[in-house]
Amino acid sequence: MPNSTTTVETPPQADDATLSHSLKQRHLSMIALGGVIGAGLFVGSGAGIAAAGPSIVIAYALSGLLVMLVMRMLGEMSAAYPSSGSFSAHAERAIGPWAGFTAGWSFWVLLCTAVGLEGIGAAKIVTGWLPGTPEWAWVALFMVVFCATNLAAVKNFGEFEFWFAALKVGAISLFLVLGVLAIAGVLPGTNAPGTSNLTDFLPHGSEGLIIGVLASIFAYGGLETVTIAAAESEDPVRGVASAVRTAMWRIALFYIGSMAVIVTLVPWDSKEVVEKGPYVAALDHLGIPGAGQLMNVVVLVALLSAMNANVYGSSRIAYSLVRRGLGPKALGRVSGGVPRVGVLVSCVFGFVCVVLSYWRPDDVFPWLLNMIGAVILVVWILIAVSQLRLRAQLNREAPQKLVVRMWAYPWLTWVALVAMAAIFVLMARDPGTRTQLYYTGGMTAVLAAVGYARQRTRANA
Repeated sequence: MPNSTTTVETPPQADDATLSHSLKQRHLSMIALGGVIGAGLFVGSGAGIAAAGPSIVIAYALSGLLVMLVMRMLGEMSAAYPSSGSFSAHAERAIGPWAGFTAGWSFWVLLCTAVGLEGIGAAKIVTGWLPGTPEWAWVALFMVVFCATNLAAVKNFGEFEFWFAALKVGAISLFLVLGVLAIAGVLPGTNAPGTSNLTDFLPHGSEGLIIGVLASIFAYGGLETVTIAAAESEDPVRGVASAVRTAMWRIALFYIGSMAVIVTLVPWDSKEVVEKGPYVAALDHLGIPGAGQLMNVVVLVALLSAMNANVYGSSRIAYSLVRRGLGPKALGRVSGGVPRVGVLVSCVFGFVCVVLSYWRPDDVFPWLLNMIGAVILVVWILIAVSQLRLRAQLNREAPQKLVVRMWAYPWLTWVALVAMAAIFVLMARDPGTRTQLYYTGGMTAVLAAVGYARQRTRANA
């Protein structure tokens, strides 16, 4: 049974009562579609290919299966209980306020830090085109633009993400078409590579595959945004249901499909895969004039899209936490249907991360990066535990709310939990990720302790 001290016993949309509900279905559909194509796919996949070689396709397939299960669990709960707090609200309802506090604030730190990192990445691309211009000035400009966009109205966020997503989907679809034509030997001016680049499938053995799996796990970030945004749409239940039901083919096509095309076209050990990025390297390999630079534009758009989505997501998570009595009241102030203080604080936190990257690049900034390194896995575990408990409650009390159902409940939920535990073990074995595990574990323990202390104080008041 859910914890008796849980505070989320209000109607499902109570914590979103003062937010605007002006996101249209077309916005939500494209947010769901474009959210799959995150900055991690374009920027971070090169290191995974270098470690795993062609077996990166297997790595993305394995991690993709886990992500599909997590999204299905999250979709089941979000369709039953739409909330801008998403998994944080579900964890509170299912486990207790301490769990909602831990999930919400750890994810808020992750999103705010990611805003800064994506701003730095975008600025590096622009300064590559305009050498001599300061990176920090570009980051500041991007911050101001997306802060202003999110302060104005939620439909502005929706419009930005609609067009960002349309460009990303169009670009990666064109990439896949060109790649398949080149592999088939029907693209003018190119020779079919056959399987010559796939012969050394596991160049670094199982250890390389494990590194590839760990790298691919964190490339799937951004999928949760649609369940946060759905709470401000015209039809939250329909939006969540549609996004979750199409997640499988989107992951298979955009992630696994593009990795297969890249490692077939380009030798896995080509230095350009890491230096230029795998997509740019593949297009340059095909010899299409200007295609590589065009893909850099798409990478820039992906980074800006992620910035926009993370400013939005962090402000809504903070708003929901405050509405549920789990944060400072100032962050919950709403004006014009927008939690504007939450937007400002999230942007300021993000820019502080940027300042730290220049001011304290050797100590404070790496400490911050390590602290958020495994947050997504902590959140996924809380999602799985919440789904186990809420599904049992829904089956008893409100089966009509199960618009989206987790497959093979409860067995696949337990399979996902075992897989997450295995990933933690793998991270602990790898010196490159062990530090992240320790730092994230420390932050999670502190937040859980603070959340539990607050819960006990409120229960005894």
